[in-house]
Amino acid sequence: MTTTTLITVAPTGAESAKADVPALPVTLDELVVTAKECAALGASVIHVHIRDGQAKPTLDLGRLRDTVAALRESTDLVVQLSSGGAVTDPEADRLRVLDAAPDMASCTMGTVNFGDDVFLNRWEFIVDLHTRMQERGIVPEYEIFDLGHLAALERLLDKHGLPAGGHVHVDFVMGVPGGMPGTTAALVSCVNELRNLPAGTTFSATGIGRTTIPVMLASLSAGGHLRVGMEDTVTYAKGRPVESNMQLVARAVGFAQLAQRPPMTPADARDLLGLKNNA
Repeated sequence: MTTTTLITVAPTGAESAKADVPALPVTLDELVVTAKECAALGASVIHVHIRDGQAKPTLDLGRLRDTVAALRESTDLVVQLSSGGAVTDPEADRLRVLDAAPDMASCTMGTVNFGDDVFLNRWEFIVDLHTRMQERGIVPEYEIFDLGHLAALERLLDKHGLPAGGHVHVDFVMGVPGGMPGTTAALVSCVNELRNLPAGTTFSATGIGRTTIPVMLASLSAGGHLRVGMEDTVTYAKGRPVESNMQLVARAVGFAQLAQRPPMTPADARDLLGLKNNA
């Protein structure tokens, strides 16, 4: 059982509109302020989506490079870019995210219904993303939206080798309409399947919307880590909108401390994830 907790903050995402969620950080300045605040509270990784001048999701490479540089200059957080973007983004743009040279990038392990949309991740695309990250020394976070995605990850590692850094870290994204439910039973099923992955594999868990608290508690009790943020939930409690990402990180930190597993430092996170030499 790990004695500390890796806390990832996902502050923006690609789903919520700024007009509907005014507290959403969409400019570079807003994102940097959010990163500093969340790092001070105990976050050690930031999972990044960016927006354009109209606050719409974008994978513009220049903006991505500026974002990575600004976050590195202002914080010591592990910078993890989303290679998922929005569900409508083409594969070429999603692969080009790696040109911004983040510490980490997400790698979703299969296609999943995503509300009324489809989040398409073809096998050939997954292999391409994985091998390009190996070549560039970018550490993946393998995103798991359903149980079968773990079988796909086992196949990927068997055929194409371990990721950069040699450590396998997955994130169970739970509660997406069309994916696995955000329940303790579903999380336990996923954890049981980790036995088929390399020894030492670690996991975080993300609860979408109202599943955020049950997923946090289940993950901590199973020895897992946490991802929280306004990408995943914009309601702090029934009828109470989230005021800032700080609220969500502070709650995660509080739960981690109650579990006697205080937040991991960014330096310890780099060590865990195989990024120590890239700091």
